[in-house]
Amino acid sequence: MQTSSVPPRGIEPRISLTPPAPLLATAPASPVSGPAGVAFFDFDGTLIHGDSLPMFVGEVIGRRRAALALADAIRSALHRHVRGRGPGCDFPGSVKAIYLKRTLRGLPVADALAAAERMIPRVRWHQPMLDVLKEHRRQGRRVVVATGALDLYMPALLRGLEVDDLLATGMEVVDGTLTGRLSTANCVRLDKAERVTGWIAGNGPVAATWGYGNHPSDLPMLALMHKGEVVRIRRRSNHR
Repeated sequence: MQTSSVPPRGIEPRISLTPPAPLLATAPASPVSGPAGVAFFDFDGTLIHGDSLPMFVGEVIGRRRAALALADAIRSALHRHVRGRGPGCDFPGSVKAIYLKRTLRGLPVADALAAAERMIPRVRWHQPMLDVLKEHRRQGRRVVVATGALDLYMPALLRGLEVDDLLATGMEVVDGTLTGRLSTANCVRLDKAERVTGWIAGNGPVAATWGYGNHPSDLPMLALMHKGEVVRIRRRSNHR
C-alpha cells in the first residue's frame, strides 16, 4: 500500500498519535529497515459494520431474546455502577460481562461453533478496509486482527482472509461447556493496547506498524503504531 495515497472512502486521514511512555519501548519512533511490517486491524466497526457480539448471541438464543437480554444487561450494569459494584473495569465492560453470563452460560462449545458458522452470511463487511487488509498482504506484511469480539466465532468469520494472528476476548470453558465468564482480559481499549504491545515484543523485530480502528476505543492501540488511522463507516458496504 502506498502510504502517500488518499485513503479509501470510509477511512479518515492518518492521525498523529504519540505513544504513551509505558508502551513506547516496543514500538520504535519511526520505520526502520528489517523484517516486513505488521498491520493491526480492529474488527467491529472497522472491518465490518456494527457489533458482532449481539449477532452471535442472536444465533445462539434468537435475535429477539438477544436484544431483550442486551437491554436488560444495560439496565443491570447501570444499577450496579451506581452502587459501585459493576463487574467490569468500566460501564461497557460491565454490560458485556453481564450479557455474556446471562446468555452463554451453560452453552456447549460445539453449539457455539455451530452458531459461528451461521453468522457468516449475516456479516456486512466494510469493503474499503478489506481492500486495505488485502493490500498489506500483497506487500508481504503480516496482518493481525485485534478485537474485543470473542475467540469462539472470530476464526470462522476471518476464514479466507489470510490473517496471521488473532487477538480476541477468550471465554472460559469447563468440560466442553461455557461458564459465561471471560478467560482473558476484555480485548478493548487499554487491554487491547497491552495485547498488541505483547504481540510486537514476542514477534519482532518489526520494521513498521500500521493500525486501523474506530474512535475512541482504539486510540490506545493506534497510539502504538507508526501510522494509525481512525475508521468511520459512513455507508453500507458490499459483502466480501
